[in-house]
Amino acid sequence: MKRLVMLLVLLSAAFAQNKELRLFIWSEYIDPAIVASFEKQFGYKVKIDLYESNEEMLAKLQAGGVSQYDLIVPSDFIVPTLIQLKVVQPLNQSKIPNLKNLDAKFKSPPFDAGNKYTVAYQWGSVGLMYRKDKVKAPPASWSVIFDPKGAGSFVLMDSVREMMGVALRYQGQSANSKNPKAVQAAGKLLLAAKKAKRSLGFEGGVGGKNKVVAGTAIYAVVYNGDAIKAADENPNVGFVVPKEGSTLFVDNMAIPAKAPNVEAAHKFINFILDPKIGAQLSNFNRYATPNAAAKPFITPADLKNTAIYPTPEVMKKLEFILDLGKDTRLYDETWTTVKSR
Repeated sequence: MKRLVMLLVLLSAAFAQNKELRLFIWSEYIDPAIVASFEKQFGYKVKIDLYESNEEMLAKLQAGGVSQYDLIVPSDFIVPTLIQLKVVQPLNQSKIPNLKNLDAKFKSPPFDAGNKYTVAYQWGSVGLMYRKDKVKAPPASWSVIFDPKGAGSFVLMDSVREMMGVALRYQGQSANSKNPKAVQAAGKLLLAAKKAKRSLGFEGGVGGKNKVVAGTAIYAVVYNGDAIKAADENPNVGFVVPKEGSTLFVDNMAIPAKAPNVEAAHKFINFILDPKIGAQLSNFNRYATPNAAAKPFITPADLKNTAIYPTPEVMKKLEFILDLGKDTRLYDETWTTVKSR
């Protein structure tokens, strides 16, 4: 009798797990209504855990999360590392018929040929958020945070490649430079900025945005979508890509190598790629959609908003962050020095 009870308990637990999707995603990055719609349509219960950087996400996967989560949302530059470390698994594209909806430039990206492991989720840029009521004009240069003689409190982004990329661009280098001297010089610039009296330090995810909205900081290095959403709620908030340029990103959906519910993960990916759901996602996040079929359902004002869909002139100043292979070590070592001093 005890064995029967134990068997029933195990079967019940297995069934419950089979009807659950565990999503590991950036904070404030999905419309709760989309989650509710998925749960209603497919009968799954979605459990969400949050992270604030790619590095935090990878560390959690390597600490056991690879078998705890069904879906993750990594940025483009870290995808090759995830594949190399074998913490993500190949997708079954036959279960993702909506894959056809992707815009051509997001099909078979350089970081994942043939979309073998990933599917684009959202794309955007990194720029400078600022308080319109505290400055005379929109900041034209990153000097407002890097110039020792500058004025106004600021928050740096706690993400190695984005923040290093900004420092490199300010110094006239590529955000993907492999030159040790250039990378080290960018690190020294960041360390000086971190130690400046008007610096409020590093914040991950939406932390910098929140400080600008609260009036605690005048400037913050942020993702464009976070700033645009904040501007809707507070007319004193603005966003700009400084003249020196910045970085672009593509965030993607991927399935951990030992995901408990691979079937649910594929259903969720396909659901996000539905034209109307894809549009709902971008209308909520205020990031650009990689889903060509979603464009007709995007809020018209957002399609015209150059902070979301940059002009050709601004695009020339933006660089995608690339996987640098063994040269990633240069950035990691420099970043560790910046954060530890």
